[in-house]
Amino acid sequence: QVQLVESGGGSVQAGGSLRLSCAASGYTYSTMAWFRQAPGKEREGVARIYTRDGSTSYADSVKGRFTISQDRATNTLYLLMNNLKPEDTAMYYCAAATVWAWFGTYEYNYWGQGTQVTVSS
Repeated sequence: QVQLVESGGGSVQAGGSLRLSCAASGYTYSTMAWFRQAPGKEREGVARIYTRDGSTSYADSVKGRFTISQDRATNTLYLLMNNLKPEDTAMYYCAAATVWAWFGTYEYNYWGQGTQVTVSS
């Protein structure tokens, strides 16, 4: 059974850090990603990793602050978020695709339930 379970969200002050985790089961995915959705806004891609070669991509808004990584042994995806800003406040979702994918939500077959990140100024 395919399952993605996120954890690690919380409330921090601006400038702080959080690390999100996504435990994946049921399949070996080709692309995994983190998306976020703030109230009243569309879901947007934040970071993605092509698991076959480890190549990564980031949204311009998080470059230099966020790092996506994977632990193949445990099939776990991570998102290390440093220097958090109030505009990073959103529900963060883990997503997985069975093929190479970019940042389109339609490209991802499976989604987690989300974990809330709140950054106060």
